[in-house]
Amino acid sequence: MEKKEKKKNNKKQKHQHPNDQTTKPTSDFSFKPSSEVKGLRFGGQFIVKSFTIRRARPLELLQLISFPPANNTKPHNNNTITTTTTNNNNKLPFPSTTAFLPTNFTILAHHAWHTLTLGLGTKKSKVLLFVFETETMKSAIDRVWPSEIPLGEVNKRLIRGLSGSEMARFKFRKGCITFYVYAVRQVGSLGFSCSDDLRTILQSVVALNDFLDHTAMLAMPNQRSISYAHPVAMAH
Repeated sequence: MEKKEKKKNNKKQKHQHPNDQTTKPTSDFSFKPSSEVKGLRFGGQFIVKSFTIRRARPLELLQLISFPPANNTKPHNNNTITTTTTNNNNKLPFPSTTAFLPTNFTILAHHAWHTLTLGLGTKKSKVLLFVFETETMKSAIDRVWPSEIPLGEVNKRLIRGLSGSEMARFKFRKGCITFYVYAVRQVGSLGFSCSDDLRTILQSVVALNDFLDHTAMLAMPNQRSISYAHPVAMAH
């Protein structure tokens, strides 16, 4: 009986759910050279490699992970509320993060592939989030990276292509969407300067409800499949 219990405990440890990765403190995240870090996985669904993803706009990222933008309103002496227009106050969260979402073609192609294969083809799409250690690093890499890319080229061009960088990889399955989150820093860096942003993004993804039908992403940026709703502007 004791041997059976030990085997069961070992199996539970080996098959830990990937969404449990955020239980680690940020300082313990395992950074590896970009040539060694795990990339996207496709299994036997090779046709998916031809499906494309596109760079997301900043508000799309916030809506995707159900993270409301900061409230940029300030009260005046007469207790009225007005919206500030300074750059600092209007700065969106996660300025060092680049996200890639499925294109409309990919979303429709997934459903067509699933139908043509009588349910054997995957309907799961992939979302990529790259959290860079600085905004300067993000800006430099954004200038080199394409705005749209086939999934099959991501490992070579976006991950292996970042020579001189180290990455920590996190994978989360949320229904029909699989999130890949990569923290990116220069080789030899100690710690991670955007650890707070990284932790917040990971916690937000973990807290998301499962995406039951990713065709709802066609409605971006008015995402309807997660809880966050964009606030309606009021005229005064």
